[in-house]
Amino acid sequence: MIIIGEKINSTLKAVRPAIENYDAAFIQDLARRQYEAGANYIDVNAGMFHEDEPERLEWLVKTVQEVIDAPFSIDSPNAKAIEKALKVNKNGKPIINSITDEKERYESILPLILEYNTSVIALCMDDSGMPETVEDRLKIAERIIGKLSDKGIKHEDIYIDPMVRPIGTGSHYGVVAIETIRSVKAKYPGVHIACGLSNISFGLPGRKVINQAFLIAAMTAGMDGAILDPLDKKLMTYLYATEALLGNDEFCMNYLSKFREGLLEI
Repeated sequence: MIIIGEKINSTLKAVRPAIENYDAAFIQDLARRQYEAGANYIDVNAGMFHEDEPERLEWLVKTVQEVIDAPFSIDSPNAKAIEKALKVNKNGKPIINSITDEKERYESILPLILEYNTSVIALCMDDSGMPETVEDRLKIAERIIGKLSDKGIKHEDIYIDPMVRPIGTGSHYGVVAIETIRSVKAKYPGVHIACGLSNISFGLPGRKVINQAFLIAAMTAGMDGAILDPLDKKLMTYLYATEALLGNDEFCMNYLSKFREGLLEI
């Protein structure tokens, strides 16, 4: 499972002041704790700072890579901000989070993927907006995968985001996301999935329980990556247990290792 730590995000109330005040110690501690909890990538987002997002995103990358060597998920729709971050990156091959099939966004971000040889998260969205059905999302995924492949981008560097929407706003959205994951993985087994896990529970009480249940269901459908909170110990416990149950953890070695390290909440 590819774990993208979601916590360094300017939309979070506890994190925004740290980015606003250039509080390096706070950001570095948060990055380090996510990495030690199992994150393979560290997502960095400064989107709430519209006027100087490029400079703040650059600062986040510089600040985090001083203390850990985990690669980044560079989270912005703004090509200028993404490029600013890519230019200072020293932590290996990053993921650009994200591209869509919207003409303007696609054309602004594609050159960065090619120039900097990055991976990319592609949202199932185009100029017509957010698709409602599994069929429409799959069509967009097929189109984006085809276009990126034609540019020489390998399937292993493409992450499809099925566009997880809150079940509190539509009871069908959980099933739509899960079946989109299943459909994409069936047709493109080499392509990864990377959804924003916590979107599913937005607006509901006890969000962690919904997130945990969705994680298991989505992994069963073929999800092999997620943007999530690695500091949620129960969530991570279910992740490792589900990997073992699905045969993705040979002889349960990773599960046993996490148990011995005290990283599971039993």
